[in-house]
Amino acid sequence: MSGNKTLTMIKPFAVQKAYIGPILAKINEAGFKIIAMKYLQLSLEQAKSFYEVHKERPFYNDLVTFMSSGPIIAAILEKDNAVEEYRKLIGATDPAKSAQGTIRALYGTSLEKNAVHGSDSDENAIIESDFFFSKIERLF
Repeated sequence: MSGNKTLTMIKPFAVQKAYIGPILAKINEAGFKIIAMKYLQLSLEQAKSFYEVHKERPFYNDLVTFMSSGPIIAAILEKDNAVEEYRKLIGATDPAKSAQGTIRALYGTSLEKNAVHGSDSDENAIIESDFFFSKIERLF
C-alpha cells in the first residue's frame, strides 16, 4: 500500500536563484498539502549523514559539498500516493531528460543542480522526514 507523505528539499541552487515561490506554487497546484516546512542550511556533517546511503557512489563528495553550500527548504508533503505523484511532478534526476513542465525541467540545470530532492520510496520518506522534523513540527 502506498503512503501519503513524502519529503522534498529545494536545493541550494534553486534557493539562490529565487525559485522557492514558483516551486512551492507547482507543489500546491499539483494538490500536495505542506504539513511541515523549514528554511535551513545543512552543515557538511549533516549532509553526509542525510546522504549516507550514497557514500560509496562516485558523486557522494560533490553532492554533500553542494547540499551544504547554501540554504535549503525542507518540507513534508501530503497527498495520496505521495512518493510516486511527487516524483512524476519533479521529473527525472537529469533535467535534460525530464518531461516538459516538470519542476526539474523548469528549474534544474544539471544532474547536481536539479532544483529539488524527492523521496524515492515510502520507507525513505519516513526516514528523511524524521531527519528534518520532530513530531511537534508536523501538522498531522
